[in-house]
Amino acid sequence: MDLHGKTSYQNDFWGELGGTFLLVLFGCGAVVVSTIFGAYSGLFQIALSWGIGLTLAIYATRHLSCAHFNPAITLAMALTKRMKVQKVPVYLCGQFLGAFLAGLVLMLLFNPSIVAYESAHGIVRGSAASVATARMFGEFYNTPGGTAVVSLPLAMAAEGFGTFLLALMIFFLTEGCNVGRPDSSIAPIFIGLTVTSLICLLAPLTQAGFNPARDFAPRLVAWLCGWGSAAFPDAYGGFFWVYILAPLVGAGLAGLLFQRIALLMGREKDTCCCQKTEESA
Repeated sequence: MDLHGKTSYQNDFWGELGGTFLLVLFGCGAVVVSTIFGAYSGLFQIALSWGIGLTLAIYATRHLSCAHFNPAITLAMALTKRMKVQKVPVYLCGQFLGAFLAGLVLMLLFNPSIVAYESAHGIVRGSAASVATARMFGEFYNTPGGTAVVSLPLAMAAEGFGTFLLALMIFFLTEGCNVGRPDSSIAPIFIGLTVTSLICLLAPLTQAGFNPARDFAPRLVAWLCGWGSAAFPDAYGGFFWVYILAPLVGAGLAGLLFQRIALLMGREKDTCCCQKTEESA
């Protein structure tokens, strides 16, 4: 690998690590302060925090990487040949490590307050009841005290569908052949609003993850910090099927569908007709 290629891979890693760190820090942080301090009055405020966090993370790091921050999006980009397959492991390492570090920072900042909350509500960390606090880090369906009744297949469908829509909108908002796309300088705002809208729609069912790194890495932090089996409560591996596999499948299907749509918009193989016109002008 030449020096330029090595530098490119390093930039990709640090860009994905930094961006995913910011996304999870702001997003999970909003969930933490909402749970512990009652800081937000409704779902929309938490959803908006996730959307703003994503927007800021894209602006902060897209000069380093392509600002995926999500293994499902990386998979979709690789399937549609919008990134080199060789870069996928670099992106994934950056994403999972960034999300893990964000979870650790939140634990360091708020653990004393979490302990006080658990004490006030009679919650023993690691017990089945401690899912109420573990869900600040990982995501759960059918949480204790919830009003939604969500089966494993329905949870998988919700997460897969949500990630499908997210990936499809990212393609539409960034594809050169889509004449209706926003300017690249404001596209991150619309991507953030897409996440906000999807969380408002699907969070009552599954907490709306759409991102394997966002779910697994903070969940692992909770597991290491005393929640134990409460961080992985489903004996059937539901966290894997719902929050890892379903988003990967949803984003992959979105990528394959968009390839067909791109053909209708004038795309031939990997070169866009619109880009050809711009380059020849």
